[in-house]
Amino acid sequence: MADNAKTILVVDDDPDTRTYLTTVLEDNGFATASAKDGTEALTKIGENQPDLIALDIAMPEKSGVAVYRSLKEDEQLKSIPVIIITGISDDFKKFISTRRQVPPPEGYISKPVDFEQLVSMVKDLLG
Repeated sequence: MADNAKTILVVDDDPDTRTYLTTVLEDNGFATASAKDGTEALTKIGENQPDLIALDIAMPEKSGVAVYRSLKEDEQLKSIPVIIITGISDDFKKFISTRRQVPPPEGYISKPVDFEQLVSMVKDLLG
């Protein structure tokens, strides 16, 4: 993998999903990091800011919604693109975008994840 590869943080409480997503992204030339919950995600983001975040919604410790709000309300972090990866309904998308005046995520992908859709969306967002 090239040293200048863009880094994607994959945040999901399911280890199989994390492994699948990181493998697909690495196979397509991206560097990856992963976190098992929102608390770990925020720690990793603070230590080494990723170029993009693939974020599950329903997780223990700190939900994906809480992580998303924290990111978009932080001047240093709000420009990081976020793809919400979830099995939660379209109604939840509306809920996220109307809470606390945070902007909608840069992308949504429903589970089970179509790897071609994921890679295409990541490439579009990162240029």
